[in-house]
Amino acid sequence: MSRNVKKKSPQDIRLQVFLAHAGVASRRTSESMIQEGRVTVNGLIVSKMGIKVQNDDKICLDGMPVVAEQKLHYLALNKPPGYLCSSRDPQGRPLALELLPKTIKERLYNVGRLDYQSSGLIFFTNDGHFTARLSHPGSQIEKEYLVESTVPIPNQVIDEFLAGLTIADEQYRALRIERLGQKRLIIILLEGKNREIRKVFSHFHLHPSMLRRVRIGTIKLGELPEGECRLLSAKEKASLMSVEEKK
Repeated sequence: MSRNVKKKSPQDIRLQVFLAHAGVASRRTSESMIQEGRVTVNGLIVSKMGIKVQNDDKICLDGMPVVAEQKLHYLALNKPPGYLCSSRDPQGRPLALELLPKTIKERLYNVGRLDYQSSGLIFFTNDGHFTARLSHPGSQIEKEYLVESTVPIPNQVIDEFLAGLTIADEQYRALRIERLGQKRLIIILLEGKNREIRKVFSHFHLHPSMLRRVRIGTIKLGELPEGECRLLSAKEKASLMSVEEKK
């Protein structure tokens, strides 16, 4: 993209940061939107990282103006299986976003992900700082999952997952595992890499018949009905933001 060179001011911020702060999506998803050519600045398509914007720039996503959010929201959703954590889906599958209250006019996005068939606790917000804090690899926020297998789970799976194992050049390691039965485990992760539990199970030729996230940090899923959401309290938000990053 070409544009007139302007003297940078303290108000200049990177485009993806502006989009995140405006509640469009997380910073990482905003970067993908830019690379896909969906964002314009002052009428010109931006497809590369690095550009900075100011408050008086006209920024649009898919042709619609983007403005900084004045009201911030923090919600916890009990996502059912069969819902996608995304802002859109070319295949037309149901979106977890569609389960949020229609009374909220600001654009919300998910903090982290749960895959299509997984269920349980996931946060939605329009606060880019909140998202960046919880998504940072060093945040050390525990994520607890209840997992059921179609067949008995060997002790070898537990032992190797706790010790750490490498699958397709990626390292996976559980923080704690509690056995609830032959086919049922509680698994606690710190980083929570993409589809981590499913990849580890597949490595041992196992298949989860149910995978539900029941806790993120101090926030528990509790009795929140499937498909329903609730607001996070100020105390809950503070507890998530106060976790010290690992240096």
